[in-house]
Amino acid sequence: MTNSVRNTARLIGAGLRALLVLTVVCGVLYPLAVTGVAQALFPGRANGSEVRSDGEVVGSELIGQRYDLPLKKGEETPEPDLKWFQPRPSNGLGINTVNTRYELFLSGATNRSGDNAELIRWIEDAKAAVVKDNSTADHKVQPSDVPADAVTSSASGLDPHISPQYARLQVHRVAARNSLPVDRVEKLVDAHTDGRVLGFMGEPRVNVLKLNIALKELIEKD
Repeated sequence: MTNSVRNTARLIGAGLRALLVLTVVCGVLYPLAVTGVAQALFPGRANGSEVRSDGEVVGSELIGQRYDLPLKKGEETPEPDLKWFQPRPSNGLGINTVNTRYELFLSGATNRSGDNAELIRWIEDAKAAVVKDNSTADHKVQPSDVPADAVTSSASGLDPHISPQYARLQVHRVAARNSLPVDRVEKLVDAHTDGRVLGFMGEPRVNVLKLNIALKELIEKD
């Protein structure tokens, strides 16, 4: 009986010591080491890839943003603010219905198949809107000019990038809305077009947030 109690106490003691050691190593030392290495080598990425403008954080280069006009009375969805470059459609975005003080980005796709009638209608409507919104008095956009990323959301719905083709399609509209020369806006797009990763992975892309920050600075200089 005495030996049994002693063995039980010894096992409990060993378990508690193991728990303490593992808690310190895995719960304190390891997270501190990983955080320290990340902050030392990749501080920008470790802190969420923040993008700043005028000294303030205005977003993350990893998460897309919408550029809309204030919601008008009777509208369910706001109209896009056409003075800015527009991102991909964001059907994956939603709002937090639990705590209505905050709107949350909810990652998700439309989950519609390619032959789904509703998805086809969405794409057709989106293409018509892109053609209408980006046509100006001296520049008409043709339906064949509209790239796929202009009318479809990404799998997450939070893609911060658009293709160079979609960015260039918006140049005339952005220039007209901001009273800027078209060639200056074209140069702005070219300057903010990133190539393939390591020269061969992925596709060329334009970060919409960074492009609109550069556009804002260009407008303020004029």
